[in-house]
Amino acid sequence: MSSNKLNKQIQPINPSVKIGHVHLKVANIDRSLDFYCGVLGFELKQRVGNQVAFIAAGDYHHHIGLNTWESGGGMPPPAGTTGLYHLAILYPERKELADAYMRLQKNTIPLNGASDHGVSEALYLDDPDKNGVELYWDKPKELCPYDNNNQLQMFTQALDLKSLMAELESN
Repeated sequence: MSSNKLNKQIQPINPSVKIGHVHLKVANIDRSLDFYCGVLGFELKQRVGNQVAFIAAGDYHHHIGLNTWESGGGMPPPAGTTGLYHLAILYPERKELADAYMRLQKNTIPLNGASDHGVSEALYLDDPDKNGVELYWDKPKELCPYDNNNQLQMFTQALDLKSLMAELESN
């Protein structure tokens, strides 16, 4: 679609629309389940052999699909190609993000970055197939930065990981 056609769209999408799930091509189902379920804590909802698995948080049918249909035993795409930049997993509270960070540390999974964006705090890492993963929580609106014209002012600064971990020590 050309930019001219994009500018002609008048009616915005319904604000209740949400992204329901992401489906990832992976090289090995067991390795991916070890990461997403064993480390991050998602629950396996259904699995069909070594071809596909569906996982979720809570009682939703699936937030993430993992498949080997076109990628079994494959390699991550090389840098400089198009595709998934990252999937973002939204935690409801800062304390849950701190718990996720603790899980990563316990499993010696390195971070690629940790940022305070003003509106959110995020941890960045790779899954076993080098898919980018963002773990984050959104700050309450009253904690978000606005300028004098009431315009949201997002930014990127280093996340204070000590402060994040202190969440686990409070109630």
